[in-house]
Amino acid sequence: MAEDQRDARIFGVLFIITFITSIAALALFQSVLDDPAGYIAGGGKDNEIYLGAFLDFLLVIANVGTAVVLYPIVRRQNEALAIGYVAARIIESVFIATGIIFVLGVVSMRQDSPDAADLAVSLAALKDWTFLLGPGMVVPFGNGLILGYLMYKSGLVPRRMAWLGMIGGPLLLFGNFGVLFDWWEQTSAASILAAPEIIWEAFLGIYCAIWGFRRDSPILRPEARRAS
Repeated sequence: MAEDQRDARIFGVLFIITFITSIAALALFQSVLDDPAGYIAGGGKDNEIYLGAFLDFLLVIANVGTAVVLYPIVRRQNEALAIGYVAARIIESVFIATGIIFVLGVVSMRQDSPDAADLAVSLAALKDWTFLLGPGMVVPFGNGLILGYLMYKSGLVPRRMAWLGMIGGPLLLFGNFGVLFDWWEQTSAASILAAPEIIWEAFLGIYCAIWGFRRDSPILRPEARRAS
């Protein structure tokens, strides 16, 4: 039990790290994403982009870490879905890592090819695609549906809150489908539909970091540990 609670708090801290680093990195990348041509033509703030890339790199590590730490516990509930969550986190991280390369490519062009405005715009657009397809399309399945269902069935966190993941995942997916097919902009309806997923992830990280898992969860009982 003590080992499970230790892992629960590690999971919570890693989840909070993913939350903070993803928001901070996106904010730091805005000067490139909003006007890539202007960025390479002007005196771009390269150090901000490097910091954003570093934070995204920490995000990749923390993403995979949440799945690795959680897997031995939730596999007692459903091993196939536990593996699915690990896979979802890895796929999401691949998209994030690819996005880092595209953003750093814009910085390299500012330093070496300041006249390549069209290419800079293309790289920034590719970064947007990696965000839409990774955090936008994979997260609804991984952190929303799969993790929400595992937490609901296992009772590791309050079940009423786990519903936010199972509801928020499909809503976030629908919102990003709308962006994909130009039904609305990323900052309009999609941001509203993302709210339940954001609340779910914030709650999950804070709850586990402070309180750990619920001690009355059936998969934390000694017989469940022995069976695993």
